[in-house]
Amino acid sequence: MKVRELAVSGAYEFSPDVHRDERGAFVAHYTESAFSAAVGHPLRLGQNHHSVSRRGAVRGVHYADVPPGQAKMVTCVSGELIDVVVDLRVGSPTFGRWDSVRLDPVSYRAVYLAEGLGHAFIALRDDTVAAYLNSEEYNPGAEHEIDPFDPALGLPWPRDLEYLVSERDRNAPGLAEAERAGLLPSYEVCRAPHARRG
Repeated sequence: MKVRELAVSGAYEFSPDVHRDERGAFVAHYTESAFSAAVGHPLRLGQNHHSVSRRGAVRGVHYADVPPGQAKMVTCVSGELIDVVVDLRVGSPTFGRWDSVRLDPVSYRAVYLAEGLGHAFIALRDDTVAAYLNSEEYNPGAEHEIDPFDPALGLPWPRDLEYLVSERDRNAPGLAEAERAGLLPSYEVCRAPHARRG
């Protein structure tokens, strides 16, 4: 398992070993030992789910109230997507920065993002399936969004696609507006749960 920290602190790309033979392939996206060595703690599992998206579908930028927040490990098990992590933690040294990773069922890469980070992706093919391991169950009352097309963020959406965006995401505030309104999580609060575990 190869691990690379992304340009956003608290986000990592995991590239697992792929075991192939005449039957196909076997891959472990998550192993506690490799994950804990990279991140500093195991992934608490509160919910596992997946989404199916058409080509051009944009989901996010989504984040959850902290505490408890919602850390995520995301993989693509069918199709192809560009996965984006945005630092929404006020006071973070990488606040407002983003990084992206292309996920597909050939490389089998996965992306982990800690509590307080924003998550988004765009599907590059029809029937793209993103699979998630989440540290907490989905709580609609604690879930928020940032405009995925906020020009101040400049997220890497391909220009040759017709975007499919939910009304919720289309009407989301930009990063600066959300910060002024006090809607974003604090960097110190986001770090506290794991600092106590160390």
